[in-house]
Amino acid sequence: MLTTIAVAQIPLLGALLAAGAFAKVRTAMSDSEPGALSRLGPAVLVASRWQAAAMFGCAAGETFLLIGLMATGHPFFRWGTAAFFAVATYVLWELRRRRPDVGCGCFGEVSAIPVGLRSLGRTMVLTTMALGTVWAPPLSGWSVVTAFTWPQTLAMAGGLLVLVALSPEVEEAAARLRHRAPCEQRPLDPAIALSRLRSSAAWRAHEKFLSSTDPADSWRELCWRFFVYPGRSHAGHPADVVFAIYLSGRHPAVRVAMVGVDGRPIEIEPLPESIGVSAGR
Repeated sequence: MLTTIAVAQIPLLGALLAAGAFAKVRTAMSDSEPGALSRLGPAVLVASRWQAAAMFGCAAGETFLLIGLMATGHPFFRWGTAAFFAVATYVLWELRRRRPDVGCGCFGEVSAIPVGLRSLGRTMVLTTMALGTVWAPPLSGWSVVTAFTWPQTLAMAGGLLVLVALSPEVEEAAARLRHRAPCEQRPLDPAIALSRLRSSAAWRAHEKFLSSTDPADSWRELCWRFFVYPGRSHAGHPADVVFAIYLSGRHPAVRVAMVGVDGRPIEIEPLPESIGVSAGR
């Protein structure tokens, strides 16, 4: 049974690699949205002049692994795929910790949604799937596709459903079909963003630091709406509490930072939903 499940994931892994490579190449070659690469991993990890090259390089690696998985049953490509997704998991964790405002770029510009637990969970599941194929019979992905059995079909469908559930890009793609515009170009009433903020864990955790529940300032940058509230730090000193709400998705990301009167950030206890962001914009 486990062997059937492992074998069935080989074409699924190939399809994900193909989709990722295609989307990265398309995003890197597109000039319709200047600066888009600066909001996506892995491009955000390198200097601006190397961002397109980083996307092309990642796409080339995915294509190499795709060809190996589909054309051969050699363990090198299976181990390589597992290593690729394991490294991707680490990179996403670092992006979430250091640059919580950027997307993973897993599927090009449609993956501009800030890295969250779902994106991390997806790469972990993909790593597990790839490791499972290492001990599967040495069949090429193409030979599996051409001789699919019903148990394999059900196993692959189950894996696909798990990945879809862990993919925030599905919601973003549906929103684009409805609105015909990327997130940063869609209008959104500030009152809706404020409502989302006040229902978030970040608001509940930091409301005690606010001197007033009415924002002193608010502005929008691309897919983020910022609200600034007067408040006090843990030490009781005057400070501004800055919330940032992502404007897409059913469960949008909410980030929070505290800034002193000197304009410097004040350390606050991090929450899964409230990683600090720069407020000096």
